[in-house]
Amino acid sequence: MFNNSMQGGLVIRPSNDRDKPFLMNLYNSTRDDLKHVDASHDFIEELIEMQFKAQFEGYGEQFPNAFYFVIERQQEKIGRIAVDFGHNEVRIIDISFIKAAQNKGYGSVVINALKSAAEQNKVPLTLTVLHSNVSAINLYQKLGFKIVENKLPHALMMWLPESKTARFSVNSSHFELSN
Repeated sequence: MFNNSMQGGLVIRPSNDRDKPFLMNLYNSTRDDLKHVDASHDFIEELIEMQFKAQFEGYGEQFPNAFYFVIERQQEKIGRIAVDFGHNEVRIIDISFIKAAQNKGYGSVVINALKSAAEQNKVPLTLTVLHSNVSAINLYQKLGFKIVENKLPHALMMWLPESKTARFSVNSSHFELSN
């Protein structure tokens, strides 16, 4: 898989049942779009909780072999990441950080660790990102990702290990690469 101890004092460990309150609070903090709905606070909180459960179930259906991790710094939970280590790719399904940990370079550290894992396995590292998330797209491009497919509202981005050539074809859910 990949080394769970990284630069910057970051540690990635598998999530467990004790992490559920943190994971729910983290998800809640990312849903500003729902917090502005004209409804009661209780209804909005219930809606966010339902969305959290639906997201987790959706990931489970789409990526049944995915791993779910908590990102820590100095034993404090600061983020989460879901990753699918497939035969043809390493897919970042989701990554998010608490507000206090954003824009500090932690995402780059985690993604670079995943790039190392993809390099070792000679497979691409892929992710999807909303077209409207320009700052994330810019970060991924800075880290060497290229947009390989646009399906509004998302873009599929890919980073190729140096051991692979630039020749690849995208075929719905898998990639064919040549050495």
